[in-house]
Amino acid sequence: MKYKYPLLVLVFTIIIATISCSGGEMEQKKVTYSSLKDIPDAAWEKLSHKKIYFGHQSVGFNIMDGVKDLMKEYPQIKLKIVETKDSGDIKPGVLAHSRVGKNTEPETKMDEFENVLEQGVGSKADAAALKFCYVDMTGKTDVAKLFDDYKRRIENIRKEYPDLQIIHFTDPLTVTNKTWKTWLKQVMGKKEIWEFNDNIRRNQYNELLRKEYKGKDPIVDIAEIESTKPDGSRQSFEVDGVTYYSLYPGYTMDGGHLNEIGRKKVAEQFILLLANLS
Repeated sequence: MKYKYPLLVLVFTIIIATISCSGGEMEQKKVTYSSLKDIPDAAWEKLSHKKIYFGHQSVGFNIMDGVKDLMKEYPQIKLKIVETKDSGDIKPGVLAHSRVGKNTEPETKMDEFENVLEQGVGSKADAAALKFCYVDMTGKTDVAKLFDDYKRRIENIRKEYPDLQIIHFTDPLTVTNKTWKTWLKQVMGKKEIWEFNDNIRRNQYNELLRKEYKGKDPIVDIAEIESTKPDGSRQSFEVDGVTYYSLYPGYTMDGGHLNEIGRKKVAEQFILLLANLS
């Protein structure tokens, strides 16, 4: 009998060690939802108390219209959409959004996004996102420099607001219009084909963003959504053996902005991401 208690202690220690080594199987694991139809009432309820801010320009308004479309189909989405930069409007259940900066000047968008956070939104919101526009990146853009600037600013925001969840957006794409002239340039082996250059830069920026943040932070991969056709294949083009993606024409009204089909697809992934965060 003198070995009874030491033996019990040993058995208990082994059990605890086993649970720890297995990653804590007794702990409840977070469920990730892959469709809005899969989201239970409890998760919708949690989302209805979240405070979110989204800085953008015109395609962002397309996405917000898409969210409104979804709210008609899914009354479980109990978010109040408010166009504002005022921290006083950042309340539970509010999806706040606003224009930031100037198109073609991505640094001004980062400047204003930081300023909005500094004016009180950063300390009140649960999550915040900044989205560039397709016009912010062209064939002349130094995407490595732009991404380094974005990354530096995100790191600063993270230090200033450690409880704020940052949501990243890839850069939107445009339709790649190929004509017989494009084909002729390719046959002739020309390196600079203006029809491709803008989307190439956007693809390059998006790869940098994915490489840095995938698996670390939530990403709304708008570029992947925009380039994925209804049948699951991708809208793409090839230059020097490298595949790049472009906007599927069926999702746009003018080659860049999203129509009702496109905006709903992006909005669905945005809401799904927010629900998974909750």
